Amino acid sequence: MNMSFLDKWRKRRHAHRSVPLAESVRADPESVVELLSECELLRAQAATEGVELDDSARSLEALDQLRPVWRDDPEVLPWLGNDAGLYLGTVVVRTVPGATWHVRPDGQPVVRLGSGREVDVVAMGHEWADIGAPELSQVYAEVSES
Repeated sequence: MNMSFLDKWRKRRHAHRSVPLAESVRADPESVVELLSECELLRAQAATEGVELDDSARSLEALDQLRPVWRDDPEVLPWLGNDAGLYLGTVVVRTVPGATWHVRPDGQPVVRLGSGREVDVVAMGHEWADIGAPELSQVYAEVSES
């Protein structure tokens, strides 16, 4: 997956060299959590609707209630879906014991639960942005019980 913001972060974080995301997860997991939680487009969209994203399960419920105006813009839709998945993953990693970010060999960030199960939160974010299902709060409820 091509995430151009990663290149910007890598340059800012490691000006002297380029570091693969998988290596960054091992070397500095908190910085990667911070990076993946930025979700600027989603945060801006939520703010225009009066929703504050505070990395809580309750904020996922609020996102599920947003009017999906982004579906009218084919350029915004994939980016918003990506942000929705990363935000979902951020909430899971910050609130579900044992959940961590993991990077697959293809570069896709996923959430690995304490049980070892991997959740492709980015794919779920895209589905949510595209069709509204599964709801982010439902995904959170299901993985937090795992």
